[in-house]
Amino acid sequence: MYNMMSKENPNILVVEDEAAIREMLNFSLGKAGFNVHEAADARQAQDLMSKTVPDLVLLDWMLPGISGVDLANKLRQVKRTHRVPIIMLTARGEEENKIKGLEAGADDYVTKPFSTRELIARINAVLRRSIGDTDGDVLEAGILKLDTVGHRVTVNNQALELGPTEFRLLHFFMTHAERVFSRSQLLDQVWGDHVYIEERTVDVHIRRLRRALEEHDCDKFIQTVRGAGYRFSEQV
Repeated sequence: MYNMMSKENPNILVVEDEAAIREMLNFSLGKAGFNVHEAADARQAQDLMSKTVPDLVLLDWMLPGISGVDLANKLRQVKRTHRVPIIMLTARGEEENKIKGLEAGADDYVTKPFSTRELIARINAVLRRSIGDTDGDVLEAGILKLDTVGHRVTVNNQALELGPTEFRLLHFFMTHAERVFSRSQLLDQVWGDHVYIEERTVDVHIRRLRRALEEHDCDKFIQTVRGAGYRFSEQV
């Protein structure tokens, strides 16, 4: 039976149509202490996640039928799965394709062929980021509120759906308002000290965060400081 209840060992759903790659990932990730579950295509993955939500999804870009990019978009649009961290597995190494994957909702990407050590490092980094902060704060900026314990963002008491990386990015901005941070500083503070993320990734997540805030006219709080980086400010 498909069971993702253990929290001692994070549950990873591998969505990959190549059986040999699934087998390799099952062995390597299992040896690293993860509970691994497999799906050969998007429909099978959706069926599994309709029963139980994993801690992280490893998602191949080139899937038969519904592509990995389309599935990532679907997962981000469904309340039950919109916070699940996603790492894209892709043979497409060009920057444009990496950005497309991130804009579809992925939190990170790994280009094939990859080393299992690098992949495990990325999985652990994304899982650490997805845990979020539990310091009990409720942060406010005008009509915008962020509850760290409930992992909830509201605007005028209306829930705002954010992915895990956007939530952490907004939390960092709101706890460091009025300060300007470069892309590299944001990477260190929000993504942590793993070296695989490119600075361009920050711009993608800033766009995703602004897009979520735009409907409520709160995107103006995330300000671009030309030549320096970004800041969060209620002073528009």
